[in-house]
Parts: sequence; structure tokens; C-alpha cells
Amino acid sequence: MSITRYETGVRMSRAVIHHDTIYFCGQVAEDRHEDISEQTRTMLAKVDALLERVGSDREHLLSATIYLRDMSLFEEMNQVWDAWVPEGHAPARACVEARMASPELLVEISVVAALT
Repeated sequence: MSITRYETGVRMSRAVIHHDTIYFCGQVAEDRHEDISEQTRTMLAKVDALLERVGSDREHLLSATIYLRDMSLFEEMNQVWDAWVPEGHAPARACVEARMASPELLVEISVVAALT
């Protein structure tokens, strides 16, 4: 059984790869004081960087779960999301309202992807 972990801490690893599947959890915005559009952009930029680091890309996304502090932010977040996802490569996705670990956070994402 082949499992590779990246940036493993006490509570979590930034990324885990099992066989040809990559798991990312808890990706949040770079600047927690920005609006939902900017938080979404910087969160997705982190996903891009992690995908590249472990040998994948947006076209290999399998699923995403997006957590919003408030569902009133859904449309604004989706505008950024829709521009980010490559046409024809949308993953299975869920979006839920959730209480965040920090009150400034508006959005968080967990992603499952395939290696390229």
C-alpha cells in the first residue's frame, strides 16, 4: 500500500496521495480579510500550487467540497469558481454552509484529484 503525505503535522497533512488519488483538505484564503471573490481566488491558487507540487492539475479534479460561511456568498464564489474550472473538466462538487474555524474566513475547500 503506497501512501505519501505532504506537510504532515499533528492534526493533518496538507496533501495525501494513495495510489493515483490525491486528497487536499482545509485550503483557505491567503488573506482572511478580503472579500469572498478574493478569498476564493487565493484559495484556488493554493489548490493550483498543491496540484502542481504533487503532479496533477485542474483537469484531473475528481471532486470538491466547498464550505461557505454564508450561502448568500454562493453566487460571488461561483463566478470565480466557474472561471477557474477548465471547460469540460468540472469535478463532482458539493457546496455547504458551515461555521469556519476563524470568523474572517468566508470559504474553504477540500479536493480529491487524480495524478496526471
